[in-house]
Amino acid sequence: MPSKLRPATEPFSGGRVIILGVAASDCHVVANQLIEYELRASGFKVINLGACTSVDEFVNAFQSHPEADAMVIGSLNGHAYEDLKSLRDAKDNLLISCPIIVGGNLGVTRDQAAKTREKLLALGVDYVLEDAAELISLLNQLPRRNSFIANSE
Repeated sequence: MPSKLRPATEPFSGGRVIILGVAASDCHVVANQLIEYELRASGFKVINLGACTSVDEFVNAFQSHPEADAMVIGSLNGHAYEDLKSLRDAKDNLLISCPIIVGGNLGVTRDQAAKTREKLLALGVDYVLEDAAELISLLNQLPRRNSFIANSE
């Protein structure tokens, strides 16, 4: 039994793997770099695919890193839904089986963003975040993927 228990609010990633990228038509990288920095500072191993990342590139990254605990996709130009339309097929065919988190500016107006959120969830996105500050907390709440299961996919 440990002599000191870690407070429930203290982040503990234990080297969990996160695949990070920016949607295909989006070249905004500043937020991507800041999120990578924050994830690494919190102990996550980050596979950063950078800007203008297609669904096929996300699939390839997951196939190369089936132990990934989550995939985080950012979009600031408001075209996430259009960029991620083929995500449903990738999830249905188990080419990506980790949770997918999308965040950023999902629409030009609040109404458009709300509609886009629902469309993204229908594509197989598991979580849509409005605030990047929620990301670390969400990742720490996700169950750790079993490496045996990940290696058998």
